[in-house]
Amino acid sequence: MTFSDIPAVNRLLKTAFHQNKAPIIDLVAIQTRDPFRVLIGTILSARTKDACTAAACGRLFQKVTTSADLRRIPTGELERLIYPVGFYRDKARHLKELPDVLDEKFSGVLPDTVEALCELPGVGRKTANLVVALGFGKPAICVDVHVHRITNRLGLVTTKTPYETEMALRALLPVRYWKTWNSYLVSFGQTRCSPRYPQCGGCPLAAFCPSCKIG
Repeated sequence: MTFSDIPAVNRLLKTAFHQNKAPIIDLVAIQTRDPFRVLIGTILSARTKDACTAAACGRLFQKVTTSADLRRIPTGELERLIYPVGFYRDKARHLKELPDVLDEKFSGVLPDTVEALCELPGVGRKTANLVVALGFGKPAICVDVHVHRITNRLGLVTTKTPYETEMALRALLPVRYWKTWNSYLVSFGQTRCSPRYPQCGGCPLAAFCPSCKIG
C-alpha cells in the first residue's frame, strides 16, 4: 500500500465497517453523545472484549453519568458494576480519582485535547485520542493494537510501537480521515484481520496488502 492508495483503502474500509456491528465505543458515542461517557467507556474497554465492555457500561451508566456520580458511588460498588472488565480494580480506582483531578486541574470540565486528557488518571494517548475523536468530534488518530497491526501489515507504516504509528499516520493521513480511521480498522481487525489467522481469502484490501496470504 502506498500513500496514493489511501482514498481507495479508506472507501473499502468504510464499506466493510457499515457491514458489521460498530465497536462498542462508537456505539457509546452514538447513543449518548456525551464525551464523559465516551471517556468512561474507553477506560473500561482497555484489554477487554467489546461484549464485556458493553455489559459493564450498561450497568455503570444506570448509576453514573457525571463526575459527581463517580464521587458519590462507593469503590466497592463501582468494582461490582464494572466486573469482569480487565484490571477492574485499577479501573475503579482511576474512576474514583477522576472527579478530584478534573476539579483540581480543569475546574470540573472535561478537557478536549489529547495532551490535557492524558493528565487524567488511567488515560493514555490511545484513550485520549479516541475521546477527542468520538467524544468531541475533533480530528485525532487513535492507535490501538488493531490500527498498529493492520497499518503495518498493509505496509503503510513500518513502526514498532503504537506511538510511532500514531506519529507516522499523522504525517501520512489526510485530516479528513483521522476521526474514523480507528473505528474502521478496529472493526476490520475484529471481523477479518485478526492477529494470528487473518481471513485473507476474499479480503477487500487484498490488492493493497503485501502481507496477504493468498496464492
